[in-house]
Amino acid sequence: MALYLIGDVQGCDSALQRLLDAISFSPSRDTLHLLGDLVNRGPDSARVLRRLMQLGASAHCLLGNHDLHLLATAVGARQLGRKDTLSQILDAPDCAAMLAWLRQQRMAHLLRHQNQDYLLVHAGVLPCWTASQTVALAAEVEAVLRSPDSPDFLHQMYSNTPTGWRDDLTGADRLRVIVNALTRLRFCSTAGDMEFDAKEGLETAPAGYLPWFDVPGRQTADVTVAFGHWSTLGWLDRPNLLALDSGCVWGGHLSALRLDAGSPKRPHQLIQVNCAQAQQPGKKSQ
Repeated sequence: MALYLIGDVQGCDSALQRLLDAISFSPSRDTLHLLGDLVNRGPDSARVLRRLMQLGASAHCLLGNHDLHLLATAVGARQLGRKDTLSQILDAPDCAAMLAWLRQQRMAHLLRHQNQDYLLVHAGVLPCWTASQTVALAAEVEAVLRSPDSPDFLHQMYSNTPTGWRDDLTGADRLRVIVNALTRLRFCSTAGDMEFDAKEGLETAPAGYLPWFDVPGRQTADVTVAFGHWSTLGWLDRPNLLALDSGCVWGGHLSALRLDAGSPKRPHQLIQVNCAQAQQPGKKSQ
């Protein structure tokens, strides 16, 4: 029995199939945890969702910003952009089933494996949040997305404010901060104020901001945080930090990390497959 973490698929179903072949995946034996951005920009978003739905309990998925964009577009809260490739889902006869399944997925997950804790998120975690608090706050958004109030929230979800967390936040402001941290965060200040314009590598941090995982005193430093979202960061393996978006849809790789597959000194095994790019070089838009 093997457990794999998989980075951003973004509609690249052929790459996902080749990755599953490369790891000899068996749904009766193995478990996948996909770190969000299942859809959009790639050519086969509908096939990705149908494949994951068919895998049932052997595939656990997080929601990323592109997945939320699909849900928002479906209720008229957003318009399709020029580079979006979501029409194949929205026009499909099984669209309602795919959207219903997507709304049941998680925003964050605390995974216990081989006596080690892994906090799984799509983008990042605010430095003041503990792992258990992150999962509890994620559950607040999950509950709304699964409820009849989902369309109302999706219409209020898009804003960069508030920029940071306060325990007394309520309503759409509270949920928006949670969503922005879990699905959009790259850089923040030491006080936890988020910045959303910079999208390149670590060296492009705006003045006064740090990569969220480098903020001193981060409360999740005691668990291994695995995330995607940051394709310009690429594969990153640090103590208690795993970045798995290796830019598949941009002509990079689709990555899977098998947990506890190697020696005690190097317990994880990285498996990557090339991806025929769906976007042209230099045309990144996330």
